[in-house]
Amino acid sequence: MSAQRVAFRVAVVITVVLAQVTVINRMRLPLGGPDLLLVVVVAFALVGGSQRGATFGFFAGLAADVMPPTFHFAGELAFAYTVVGYLAGMLDAGEESSVLTIIGVVAGASIAVVLLFAMLGDLLGNARITGGATLHALAGTVVYDVVLAPFVVPLISAAARRLEPVGPR
Repeated sequence: MSAQRVAFRVAVVITVVLAQVTVINRMRLPLGGPDLLLVVVVAFALVGGSQRGATFGFFAGLAADVMPPTFHFAGELAFAYTVVGYLAGMLDAGEESSVLTIIGVVAGASIAVVLLFAMLGDLLGNARITGGATLHALAGTVVYDVVLAPFVVPLISAAARRLEPVGPR
């Protein structure tokens, strides 16, 4: 992977994590808020394939895990984003994905991340993980991520495609 691609990915992760923590998480939206980093992971996975999607998902999730304030164990989001990045990367997105495809992938990824995070948190004994909290997070995250998907995924995908090599993924 070239230094230019690595620098671009690092810059995107840092920018999105900071925007998530300082702006999005502080907004008082009904049902919670979007997971912008998840939408970005899906965008990179659709462009780069399953291996790059999983790798990007791991490092993006790890960055989100260590960014204060955290109320969970480090590695929970990294695991969830790795799985979702891998699965989203398995889809052959082609050059231009339809909006419905993008929305469907982001909706499925949002559901998967919330459920994986909740299962891991429950398994590790996080008292903040309850059925009601999980359903609340599930509803809000899916709705807001689906709304953001048609805008964020094409933008990130177009920028990433310019830096990706031509050839097999």
